Amino acid sequence: MRAMAGCAASSDSETAMNILLAEDDPSISRHVTDAMTAAGYLVQCVHSGPEAWEAGAEEVHDAIILDLGLPGLDGLTILKRWRKDGIETPVIVLTARGSWMERVDGFDAGADDYLPKPFRTEELIARIKALLRRATPRKASGLSNGRLSFDEASMQASLDGKPLDLSPIEARAVQMFLQKAGTVVSATEIATHVQGRGEDGSANAVEAMIARLRKKIGPDAILTRRGFGYYIPEQAE
Repeated sequence: MRAMAGCAASSDSETAMNILLAEDDPSISRHVTDAMTAAGYLVQCVHSGPEAWEAGAEEVHDAIILDLGLPGLDGLTILKRWRKDGIETPVIVLTARGSWMERVDGFDAGADDYLPKPFRTEELIARIKALLRRATPRKASGLSNGRLSFDEASMQASLDGKPLDLSPIEARAVQMFLQKAGTVVSATEIATHVQGRGEDGSANAVEAMIARLRKKIGPDAILTRRGFGYYIPEQAE
């Protein structure tokens, strides 16, 4: 997966909610990427029409944020081509022009939602969540290990059947630990999974997150293997 300057990317596409952001304004791109990464998403950024067309056609994403005013190839043309080729990824259209005729054109081209500029990132994220809820089929079962369980459809962790109040990053960490129950996971691997990147200083951030999780799910729920990482002991069902 390509990543442009100021954008986060990860090769961990099996469990991550991957969002393609096609926006040519560096300031908007950076702001949206930071907000969505903080909300627990992984974001791939492209800044031109041809890049957006290629990324949307050749790579798998859970949703796409598409600016209509991209250089080289406009967003409306890109969207029409995707839909003609059978690409049904949910798309939110962004535009600096908010006329009702342009909205109709966007929906007719295959847009799932429409957001005029300027916008608040909180509203954009709420719309992304709504799109993903409609597009993602609910799973009949989730992950479990002893007293801890995790519903991957809703990204909700529970302890003894009671929902836990976790941040998006903490929830992704619990998901990873349950997927790899009994296996030691390094701090870098954890940081890459929950944030989309492992950087210098990530070990301290992961250690702080583990401390918070232990307060919420129990002091012995996540164990430390000195010099190697962290793990949840595998328990019989």
